[in-house]
Amino acid sequence: MSKIRQEFIDQAIQLTRNAEVLPGGAAGGVQELAAKLQHAADTKTPLRIKLGMDPTRPDLHLGHTVVMRKLKEFQKLGHKIVLLVGGATAMIGDPSGKSETRPALTKEQVEENAKTYFAQMGKVLDVSKAEVVNNADWLHKMTFTELLQLAGKVTVAQMMTRDDFAKRYAEGKPIAIHEFFYPLMQAYDSVAIDADIELGGTDQRFNTLLGRDIQAAYGKKYPQLVMMLPLLEGTDGVVKMSKTYPEHCISLTDSAKDMFGKLMSIPDTLITRYYSLLTDVSQEELVKMDKEIESGSINPRDIKMKLAHLITEEYHGKDGADKAQEEFINVVSNKGIPEDIESVKIDAEKSILDLLVELSFVQSKGEAKRLIQGGGVKLDGEKLSDMAYTVKPGMDVVLQAGKRKFAKLV
Repeated sequence: MSKIRQEFIDQAIQLTRNAEVLPGGAAGGVQELAAKLQHAADTKTPLRIKLGMDPTRPDLHLGHTVVMRKLKEFQKLGHKIVLLVGGATAMIGDPSGKSETRPALTKEQVEENAKTYFAQMGKVLDVSKAEVVNNADWLHKMTFTELLQLAGKVTVAQMMTRDDFAKRYAEGKPIAIHEFFYPLMQAYDSVAIDADIELGGTDQRFNTLLGRDIQAAYGKKYPQLVMMLPLLEGTDGVVKMSKTYPEHCISLTDSAKDMFGKLMSIPDTLITRYYSLLTDVSQEELVKMDKEIESGSINPRDIKMKLAHLITEEYHGKDGADKAQEEFINVVSNKGIPEDIESVKIDAEKSILDLLVELSFVQSKGEAKRLIQGGGVKLDGEKLSDMAYTVKPGMDVVLQAGKRKFAKLV
């Protein structure tokens, strides 16, 4: 290939912001990506950018948008986004980072969960211009002989280099044979769609690199590059954002009020990370922000307020973000109560723990107890500390759980 032109090096540098390109590392990854970008331009053949999604749950969260925003960058440059629904792989479940076998989903569950995916993704990128495929279309048609041929291209030793497999084996925990087929199936997807680049979170390192190996084994001259994106922490600032931890997760289906409120609850240490991964703020602005926070010349709450408005506006429009901000200031800053508070009729005695669960203010009685212990449950503004408290008919009070959840008991 001819010498890589500067315009494609510049494109590659921009595309690799917040990302790691494999193989090649930092400088090598930029060079390899630039070479692919230049070849695509010279041959007028758009790169095929793969994102695999297993619809194991019906909604997406802000953590998913880190990868989606990178897809949007490729799309703006004229490349073809291939959104791959794991109709077959979701029925196995990826054990990445898990300490035990994940339960398989049924075909019906997969189809139901996939229904809302593209509407939610459409808030970030142009799904109408993407190529949408389902790996069930080829994986479910493979013969047993073809499956054995695929399995013959990887050794058990290779599979055991996956951290989660190695850890479970060392701890004597079971690893089902079918779990080895998940990364194999995902890797074969790259062959089936002829991917040039595959995007994924850092927990997908083994699977995506295996896709590169399998492409080479099936004769692809220039196998896919792998682009790893960071996993976004949830609002607790510790565990990665996941629907497994709903109290720390910001879903794309959250109301404007909930999305804004949850964003305001992130720790100050995550402000610039959220700006970097979830907005188009420049690196120069991020450096300036960090210095202002460190020097104390600006209140982190003010920067967080701008962040919450910026992200909420992207998914709910300016009016939605404005109203959410106004209500947040009223409820949290001014210690007010929302105007559109829900009224809940109490027609029989019930424990406060049961009521909190029934109203979906918490997921379990255990969480309700922890909330009460932390002073997060109030009746008419007064903290409730009695775990055995009973709500009775005839009461007319405002129940508050945490900072953003209210109900008027009537």
